[in-house]
Amino acid sequence: MITFGIVDLIDIVLVALLLYYIYRLMKESSSANIFSGILIFVLVWILVSQVFEMRLLGGILDKLVNMGALALIILFQEEIRHFFSSIGTRRYMGGLMRWFGRRKDTNVHREEIMPIVMACLSMSKQKTGALIVIEGNVGLNEIIESGDVINADINQRLIENIFFKNSPLHDGAMVISHKRLKAAGCILPVAHDNDIPKSLGLRHRAALGISQKSDCLSVIISEETGNISIAKNGEFHLRLNAEELERALTSEWAATEAS
Repeated sequence: MITFGIVDLIDIVLVALLLYYIYRLMKESSSANIFSGILIFVLVWILVSQVFEMRLLGGILDKLVNMGALALIILFQEEIRHFFSSIGTRRYMGGLMRWFGRRKDTNVHREEIMPIVMACLSMSKQKTGALIVIEGNVGLNEIIESGDVINADINQRLIENIFFKNSPLHDGAMVISHKRLKAAGCILPVAHDNDIPKSLGLRHRAALGISQKSDCLSVIISEETGNISIAKNGEFHLRLNAEELERALTSEWAATEAS
């Protein structure tokens, strides 16, 4: 007698959510077609081996599945790394950490935020392209090491000088970590999503790429329009004014201190 209980329903829902999340992850990395092909292959394998019990064809597919597991790990190593990294980020675990951990004082001093805001506004008026990455709970040591380490206090003039058009570091990204200007001229992974507007350039793609791989916040200043935008959790927030930028930075600062 076949029984269907609440545990079975929860099991089905969890599997569906897992498959949906994996599909979204693959779609972000332009691997959705490969993932769909794998699902079709698995469905055929189950039908052949379990439903119709075809021994010869089922045995061949079993061998392919056994050999294919290692191939899939190699093929999707970046997506697998992103999957486990995103599970441990503040985006998913922040609620649990607030329940089980002691909350720190989240009072954010305005003077810590304003040098960044004022530098961005100044560069926006002058249409100076810039890309500033503010580290969250996921470390960015590999990104920092790809640039020139500065390790200085956050200063408006220093930020503007780094992104000055004749500066040797102006093409890369600046990384701010633990309320320190850690490095400049850093190289970021570039997002290849097909739905990114063509009007957004390489800086925006780099900002989106790093936001997909960590819980950082990226601030972008367009060299063509002077518009200020941010990328967070794989999403853009375009054409921000001074108040919106300050709120975004203040929220990021407070969230990092609270974790």
